[in-house]
Amino acid sequence: MTTTDVQVGSPLRAPRPTAWRRLLLTWLALPLSALAALLIGALLILAFGADPITGYHALLSGAFGGSYALASTAQKAVPLLLVAVGICIAVRASVWNIGGEGQIVTGALASTATALALPNLPAFVLIPLVVVVAAAGGAIWAGIAGFFKAYFNVNEILSTIMLNLVAVQVMNYLLSGPMINKAQSFAITGSIPQTRLLSKNSWLPTIVSGTQLNLGVVIAVAVAVAGYFLLWRTGFGFRIRAVGLSRDAAAYSGMPVKRTIMSAMVLSGACCGIAGAVLVFGSISHRMVTDGSLTGFTGNDGFNGIVVALFGGLNPLWSILSAYLFGGLLVGGTSMQGVIGVPTDLVTTIEGLVVIFVVSIDYLRVRSRIQEEAQRLGQEKEGVPASAGRSLLIKLVRARP
Repeated sequence: MTTTDVQVGSPLRAPRPTAWRRLLLTWLALPLSALAALLIGALLILAFGADPITGYHALLSGAFGGSYALASTAQKAVPLLLVAVGICIAVRASVWNIGGEGQIVTGALASTATALALPNLPAFVLIPLVVVVAAAGGAIWAGIAGFFKAYFNVNEILSTIMLNLVAVQVMNYLLSGPMINKAQSFAITGSIPQTRLLSKNSWLPTIVSGTQLNLGVVIAVAVAVAGYFLLWRTGFGFRIRAVGLSRDAAAYSGMPVKRTIMSAMVLSGACCGIAGAVLVFGSISHRMVTDGSLTGFTGNDGFNGIVVALFGGLNPLWSILSAYLFGGLLVGGTSMQGVIGVPTDLVTTIEGLVVIFVVSIDYLRVRSRIQEEAQRLGQEKEGVPASAGRSLLIKLVRARP
């Protein structure tokens, strides 16, 4: 039977997924993915000659065992969540932003330079200003890759990774030269690549006394809610998801594909840039400092945020929970390493296992939902009239989780 023989609204020609399969792919997929990764992680712990029960108990206690641990986990989750929201926006447009590390750095540099230049502004002006400037810094850096992807089809994975390398060199130059704290140097080790103490008016206020939990958590949650509203409650968000589902179909229906791709990357970079501001103005040192590498400043948050977004199903709201869980994994991993003596890289390995399972399950889930909707409509995209094709695109976009 050809596609022209099928009419919209015709009876189903293929069996629909069973209720159990639908439940597995929608609600149980991500928890089972995490469980599978933890089980394999337990085998790795055994391979190191340690007790996995003791190790996981230490991990849970270090991450969630008391108010201080809960606050520490929440604080660690803040930059992860901000990057994850940016990843959600970019990947929904079918663009992989692997440049979160560089965008965090450029956002931090821009906001730090602003705080150094305008230290006497009142807090209620300076704090929002540095956040906005950080967003602009990250947006510009991501916009470079977005522009080349949209208008010249340059692979965004390669371009964003290359921009990460450029960002670290810019950071090292500025923190070792124009922005360095000239008042502090050491005869043996040389000058520490860091800025001077930033104005107290730029510090993010602590919201839980006795902990480091600050206003950054409020900012991150607000960005996540705004990201969800953007993607699922606005026409622009619908265009992002339509372009991500099929660029050809979106263009055929009259959507500005190139502009949408670039806009998605710019917004993604803005979220990562805000994470850079949080890392600077919510830090204990209240200055920007690094050891000369990207991870010396970002702590791999730009890459870990990708894991968080995938585990959250590319949904900004679910990414709030995902970020907190992964923040607990990172914070608790330090406790686990101290108690049972396994390498801290084991936590990174467990994260990698989660990514493998989550990506595989997400592919099956999306494929199942789209096939089910296509069967319900009773037609394929190819060979249908323009009006029917646009209707099909709309319903397929809405069907994607």
